[in-house]
Amino acid sequence: MTRRGLLIILSSPSGAGKTTLSRRLMEWDPTLKFSVSATTRAPRPGEADGREYYFRSREQFAQMVAAGEMLEHAEVFGNFYGTPKGPVVQAMDEGRDTLFDIDWQGGQQIRNSVLGRDVVSIFILPPSIAELERRLRGRAQDSEEVIAARMAKSEAEISHWAEYDYVLVNRDLDAAEAELRTILTAERARRERQPWLSEFVRGLNREFEAR
Repeated sequence: MTRRGLLIILSSPSGAGKTTLSRRLMEWDPTLKFSVSATTRAPRPGEADGREYYFRSREQFAQMVAAGEMLEHAEVFGNFYGTPKGPVVQAMDEGRDTLFDIDWQGGQQIRNSVLGRDVVSIFILPPSIAELERRLRGRAQDSEEVIAARMAKSEAEISHWAEYDYVLVNRDLDAAEAELRTILTAERARRERQPWLSEFVRGLNREFEAR
C-alpha cells in the first residue's frame, strides 16, 4: 500500500519564516526529504557543500541547466539558485515527500512542469511589514544594503500569494507549524494519492460476493 511522493513547496518573502518552518517539519517527520538546491553564491560560515546547498560556479550551473538537470532555476540578488531534478524524481518513485524552500519563481516553474500534479504549494505571509523587517534585522546576517533589497523585493513576492494552494500568516511559529502538519496530513490522505485503494475496494466487494 504505497503512494507517489509529494512535492511540498514553501514560499515566502525573506524573513517570514519558511526556513524555520521547513526545519520544524523535518524534525516532525524525518521521512521528509529536503530538496538541496544548487547555487552560485558563496558559502556562509558553517555551511557545507551538499548539506545546505550544492555550491557551484556560474559556469557549472549553466552547464547543469543546459543539460536539463534542473527542475527549476532563477536568479536572486545576483546569484543563481536551482533544484537538481534527479534526487526529486527518485524520492517520488520511492513514495517519499520532498520539501522545497524556494521563492515564487521556482514554485511556479515546478507547478508548470511534468511533476506539477504532485505539487502542494504553501505561501507564508508575515503578520506585518514592520515585523518582517524586524526579523530580517534580527538574523544579523545581512548588510543594510541587502536588507533594503530584500524589503524592496517583498512587495513583489507577496503579490503572488493567490497562486498557491494554501496561505498561512506566521504570527506564531508553533501555530504555523501545527497548520502545516494538518495540511500535509490531509494532502497525503487524498483519494487520488492512494493508488492501492481501487484494488483494496475490489477486495472488499469480493468479500461481499462470497458471503
